[in-house]
Amino acid sequence: MGKKELNFGLIGTGFMGKTHVFGISAANRVFDLPYKLRLKKLADISEDLASKAALELGVGEYSGNWQELIQDESIDVINITSPNSFHKEMALAAIRAGKHVYCEKPLSISVQDAKEMSDASKSSRVMTQVGFNYICNPLLLKAQQIIRNGDLGEIRGFRGIHAEDYMASADSQFSWRHDPVGGGALADLGSHIIATAEFLIGPISEVLGNCVTSVHQRPNFSGEMENVFTDDVTRAFLKFENGASGSIEANWIAMGRKMQHDFEVFVSKGALFFSQERLNELLFYKNDDPEGEKGFKTIVSSPEHEPYGRFCVAPGHQLGFGDLKAIEVKGFVEAIAGIGAEPFNFEAGLRVQSLVDLIKKSSGETQWLTTETILR
Repeated sequence: MGKKELNFGLIGTGFMGKTHVFGISAANRVFDLPYKLRLKKLADISEDLASKAALELGVGEYSGNWQELIQDESIDVINITSPNSFHKEMALAAIRAGKHVYCEKPLSISVQDAKEMSDASKSSRVMTQVGFNYICNPLLLKAQQIIRNGDLGEIRGFRGIHAEDYMASADSQFSWRHDPVGGGALADLGSHIIATAEFLIGPISEVLGNCVTSVHQRPNFSGEMENVFTDDVTRAFLKFENGASGSIEANWIAMGRKMQHDFEVFVSKGALFFSQERLNELLFYKNDDPEGEKGFKTIVSSPEHEPYGRFCVAPGHQLGFGDLKAIEVKGFVEAIAGIGAEPFNFEAGLRVQSLVDLIKKSSGETQWLTTETILR
């Protein structure tokens, strides 16, 4: 017998929307999933844009009104890749309609909205997923295993950065990313490195943040100058519940950096280093190596790092950004089928949003703040 279809409805067809399309398509072919995945319909801000996207992406149905996807009883999952300020309205509408929700990060523009979304999901029967596909890399799972199995001893420190340069020019246009409520480099990029830090090291307990605006005005769509109050660079010191300490940086004016999602982890008997710009390599240092042989060794992606082998049988041939999204899709679909836990649900998205908010608050108050007051 054929597999039951799981129908997706995609809202937004920009960069991340297309990534969702490719991720669904690849997951359908690479993995033995409990459903046959089908992207049934997409929506964008106008009928014209939706029509062009549907033709380009090979989707049979389209609309200029996202609510049509919510009302369509044949659609099981709503994928939200719209600007952050629309996430709450769309997600709550989907949950009320009994549809599973796959929402790109950040979950929403405020902790209050994210909590409302998380609470709604918990009081329903739907599954939820927030798009943090960097942590779907098999080598990050390998890093987590190395760190947490204790072979390298006590976890001492974490240093992470997510830096890109798409806002490096002062001529870069003012957009929804500069919304004072939920925008800025910390929300846009810092959420990724926060998620990675907790994935590898464990829960963060205290933060000390410093948010900096370097470009104070940007031209809007009409060419007029708008004042900017969101951060271009944020740095934060961290303390973790397990006693480790560390730091993160979120930076969207890092000239020359296109995708620097890097981390270093220091443990008492060794260290790990990873760069997203070389996402198929994990550098591994062991202090008990013989003298004259000490140094970072490279672990290269291979079929031994599941599910790499689903994509390629040969080691070192490399996964890509879209493949990480396909792995994320797989985990979410298995959760929908009841054969696995939600990989990164709305509650987890709320935690990241809460940490973003706490770092901003810490920057304004110039003091260490504990997570206990807002996360528990």
